[in-house]
Amino acid sequence: MSMFEDNRYRWRETYFVLFDVRSRPRLKTVSETLAALNPRYELTQLNADEDGLIDSLTLISPDDFAAMDVCYIEGEEVFEQSVEMIKELKRAYGGAAPPVSWKQLQEYAGRLDVLHFERILEETGDDLDEDDGDMLNPSALLIVLNALATLTGGVIIDPQAGMIMLNDD
Repeated sequence: MSMFEDNRYRWRETYFVLFDVRSRPRLKTVSETLAALNPRYELTQLNADEDGLIDSLTLISPDDFAAMDVCYIEGEEVFEQSVEMIKELKRAYGGAAPPVSWKQLQEYAGRLDVLHFERILEETGDDLDEDDGDMLNPSALLIVLNALATLTGGVIIDPQAGMIMLNDD
């Protein structure tokens, strides 16, 4: 079940981790890595392909009032969307050089989509960030993105902000 189907959560944003398809990690490696980041993270809906490589998973971080669906996509769809995304990123960067070359980004055919969700108040349906002092904590999202980029040797893209984010490692 996707977090879209859980009425306790509302989608906030989507981030991408672009990487070489040969670096697609095993689901077991991803789940062990993410579980080790915080003992309070709950991993569910773990799905792998026939070779044990990641297809998708859901991570819930109750302390951060957040959840994430992580889904693997590869091939032509990634290439086509990357061409448009790179055009938008180039506009956002103006003449400035990006932290990763445009050529390298264009060569990545693997992508993890990280859909970030916010837990909403059950009693009222109000958004937590509007009425309760920003209870949604983005730290889980940033930690997970960094871990996924490290595992894949990839690059984090924030398409809403038009930014390429480098992992901390």
